[in-house]
Amino acid sequence: MEKIRLLFVVILLWQCFSCKDKVEELSIKMEQQVIEPEPSVAELKKRLESQGFKTFEYIDEKTKDTILMQQYFIAFLKSGPNRSQSKTEADSLQALHLAHLGRMYEEGYADISGPFGDNGDIRGITIYNVPTQEMADSLANMDPMVKTGRLAIEIHPWWAAKGFKLR
Repeated sequence: MEKIRLLFVVILLWQCFSCKDKVEELSIKMEQQVIEPEPSVAELKKRLESQGFKTFEYIDEKTKDTILMQQYFIAFLKSGPNRSQSKTEADSLQALHLAHLGRMYEEGYADISGPFGDNGDIRGITIYNVPTQEMADSLANMDPMVKTGRLAIEIHPWWAAKGFKLR
């Protein structure tokens, strides 16, 4: 019985020291991670403009912060002229449409997409984060729903403050 107790204590001690080593190792790794500072408004503006984006800045009267505005392109996805697909075809196109929008987001071309909930003529929007309307138009026209005419697009320039998030 004494040997079993001793073995149990040894196992507990081993586990404690093993955990301590892992905690220390994790702590060292965390200390080694370098946190990149946020670029200044001037640096961000310079980077965006070098990539062809249009920007402007203003001073927020309340906070006295410099706010950087960037031009985006908002695509309204409207009901297209060819909506005669069977349910199976429409479901297949919807899957391809969602894959296209997912790819646009993953590749950094689109920041947000979503449908409207009123079943009206304007079916949804995509906000493209690209430097030109021509590029946004080209990307929107790659959508399988647009290619088949089930959806049509209408694109407009749209300005938003960099770094502001939806609430």
